[in-house]
Amino acid sequence: MNYRKLGKTNFEISEIALGTWQVGGKWGSPFNDKTADELLNTAIDKGINFIDTADVYENGLSEKAVGRLIRSRSERIYVATKCGRHINPHVNEGYQPKVLQKYVEDSLKRLQLDTIDLIQLHCPPTEVFYRPEIFELFDKLKQEGKILNLGVSVEKVEEGLKAMEFSNVTSIQIIFNLFRQRPSELLFKEAQKKDVGIIARVPLASGLLTGKFSEKSIFDSKDHRFFNREGAAFDKGETFSGINYELGLIAVDELKKLFPEVQNLAPIALQWILSFSEVSCIIPGASTESHVLSNLSTFDLPALTPEKIAAMNEIYNHYIKKEVHHLW
Repeated sequence: MNYRKLGKTNFEISEIALGTWQVGGKWGSPFNDKTADELLNTAIDKGINFIDTADVYENGLSEKAVGRLIRSRSERIYVATKCGRHINPHVNEGYQPKVLQKYVEDSLKRLQLDTIDLIQLHCPPTEVFYRPEIFELFDKLKQEGKILNLGVSVEKVEEGLKAMEFSNVTSIQIIFNLFRQRPSELLFKEAQKKDVGIIARVPLASGLLTGKFSEKSIFDSKDHRFFNREGAAFDKGETFSGINYELGLIAVDELKKLFPEVQNLAPIALQWILSFSEVSCIIPGASTESHVLSNLSTFDLPALTPEKIAAMNEIYNHYIKKEVHHLW
């Protein structure tokens, strides 16, 4: 495992970490505590020391599983969770300091921790980034010892840029992968100037970049890859990075031609992200131990050559860029 600094938190975190959106099992299946515990422990055994969760993941069960892990291990494990998505309707007016403070305190109880290493606003409406009182709350929570650091998870580059105007924002979590390249432009440059960590989420474009899907792939009706392709439940950029599924398959077929000897493209896709020094870590999700091991096999591969990276970028430029680059 390799480690990088998470901005001004000064945490040295694993380049590949773990996102826990589906840590208790596959999409559409009930949460399984045994699966979650096994998967989380495998991650730590392999050198992962940064776990990203949220209060809304499986209605708090993900946080509880992460808390069990922390209490059962002796290693220093950094815990990042999120707040705000419980607000319903999820609108700017719902974001109030007292509401958010209650969410943080509830997360502490589920995690059974005294302090959260990194609390993140969970993709709030854009208007929230223009409200200083929201960000001031987290200074108060830090003084009270309930959190160590504040970060934000965002949908749009513009939201990340605005968030960094608040000096207490230490990290930006944003969708970044071969099929979502816009963050690598202005956002990465500004983050580097301000020593703000970049956490790359949805790194495999909801599994599209594994190369394992086809026109015949079937997704459970409770899987966002079935019901959210057009943004019916939340921002459609969260699903296949907002790319038309059929177009994505065409682009992935071109990627396969670049790496004809590779059966699983996931490690290649993660390597591409890690070629950006501004990225602090990647948080691929996993619903089985094999997914964790697949992601970590990235470190077993020879480095991508500049020629390969250029060819991968050309696939994005030819097939994907005009469809999504301007949207997020």
